[in-house]
Amino acid sequence: MSESAEKRIEQLKLELPKPSAPTGNIAPYVIAGPLVFLSGQSTVWNGEARFLGSVGREFNLDQAKEATKLCALNLLAQLRVACGGNLDRVAQIIKVTGFVQVADGFKEIPQAVNGASDLFVAVFGESGVHSRTTAGVSMLPRGSAAVVEAIVSLK
Repeated sequence: MSESAEKRIEQLKLELPKPSAPTGNIAPYVIAGPLVFLSGQSTVWNGEARFLGSVGREFNLDQAKEATKLCALNLLAQLRVACGGNLDRVAQIIKVTGFVQVADGFKEIPQAVNGASDLFVAVFGESGVHSRTTAGVSMLPRGSAAVVEAIVSLK
């Protein structure tokens, strides 16, 4: 993709939330050489908790995709700070890990995390294609339906 990530965000009419402060003795990201390790981000929009509950009970698959997309928007907000305000410094989204709070029997966890993966590809094109791990869990912090973390390389 030849156009900039910042331009794609504008074209896609995406709004990034305000980066949230850590809730513990952790950093929202750590930069090690050209790599940025982003701490897991949940389903919070500018301080307002959203998508609280389990996929397969309170939420369906489409809503789960929206929840993981929201996590990815929070990751982009933190990543923008790590990049000094310019997401065009991103060389590659390397690895994404997605956790989904699920009700017994819900098996479409990878499809739920596609909400995050699809956003990264929409914003970064081929540089947004990444390796990924997904897991369904019985509980996430504050009851969030999803948490997503990422490893990114910078130019």
